[in-house]
Formats: sequence, structure tokens, C-alpha cells
Amino acid sequence: MKTLVIDLDVQGNTSQYLGYDIQQKSDKTVADLLNQTASWFSMSTPVKDFPQPTQFENLSVIPSSPKLAALEGELERRYKIYKLREALDELESGFDRIYIDTPPNLNFYSKAGLIAAHKLLIPFDCDSFSQQALMTLLDNLAELRDDHNRALELEGIVVNMFNAQANFPRQIIESVKELGLPVLEPYIPQSIKMKESHFTQCPLVHGFQAHKLTKQFEALWEEMETTLKEKSGAA
Repeated sequence: MKTLVIDLDVQGNTSQYLGYDIQQKSDKTVADLLNQTASWFSMSTPVKDFPQPTQFENLSVIPSSPKLAALEGELERRYKIYKLREALDELESGFDRIYIDTPPNLNFYSKAGLIAAHKLLIPFDCDSFSQQALMTLLDNLAELRDDHNRALELEGIVVNMFNAQANFPRQIIESVKELGLPVLEPYIPQSIKMKESHFTQCPLVHGFQAHKLTKQFEALWEEMETTLKEKSGAA
């Protein structure tokens, strides 16, 4: 599938993972996309020019930038919260899938991503702190959805750092399921292969094709795709 990843996190981990140096000078980052404004005297850069090809086939990225940190207050003041949604309206027809990587906290950029998105995936570590944070996040999401994006759906919760040998993680997951929240399977365990994948800037599916962790991510993706097709068929 022709896929686009948009990196809204100022740390730029996703961009660097895909081989993009966020320290290099560029006017085609997500910061530039959100900040640009056309005037009577100058044209803005076309939105279609922002996706940058990666070394991986059919995979493009609109990279993060350190400029995001300094721009946040200015973008919020100028009410650019809908800029990303407008951009995705233009880009959507050119890609089969668009994934938005948001910051871990609910700030201007994560809100812009949630306003632009159709569906939401929440990574979840199996501990009581993550459970409390999940409840707070869902309360905030309900308000944001009501005010800005009523079409936003919670596609699922991705269980991360799962320890199959311990009972406590399963108890935490069961308590989340009892709330009626969609918990996706398989659960993703902690693995040194993920750290190696980050270090080599090579996604698991390319660097460790036969590894168990790769197969688990593939199974997780297939579950999401199956659910999406079933919902589309029902619609």
C-alpha cells in the first residue's frame, strides 16, 4: 500500500527511524506545512510537495522538525489547529494509508492530529500508571471529539511491553476490556530486536523478517485491516 507517515512529535523519533535527519535544513517539514500561509503577494508551497520519499518502497514521510517547539505558541495563537486536516483533505487521494505519529502528551500538535484523523490507536503499557493515564486521555478525547471531530473513532488499544509470564499485565488488560474498550491482539512484548531496529533505522519487516516480533506486528496490522474491511462492508 502507498503509505504516508506524518511525524508531529518534536523529538522526531519516527522521522529518524525512517532515515530522515531532522537537524538538516529543510522547508518541507511538518512545521513548515502547519506554519505556511498564502498571501496576495506570495504562493504557499503546494501540500503535495511535503511528503518526502524514504528508502523503503511505497513509504513517504512528512518529517518532524526542532522548529515545532518554538512554533507551538504561535500556531495556537493563529488558530492553525485545522491546518493539518485541510492538508490531509488534499493528500488523502494520493495514499492508501496515512498514519499520524502524535506527541505523547495532549498538546497543540496531538490535538491537531486527532482533529485530522479518522481513527485512533492508543499504545498501552501494562501497568497501573498507564491505566490511569488512559482514563484521563479518554475523558479529554471525548471532549475533543464532541467539539472538533465527531467522526473520530477509537480503533483500538495496542498493548505494548507485554510480559506473558506474569499475571498482573493480564489483570490490567482485563480491567480495560471490562470498560468496553477495544483491545487489539496480539499483545506486543518487549524485545531487544525493536531496539536494534531503531538503532539501524530499519523497520522490523525489512531487517528481521522472520523474527517472532515482526510476525506479531504483521498479525496486529492484519487484524486492523480485517476490522476496517468489515466495517466498510457493513457501511
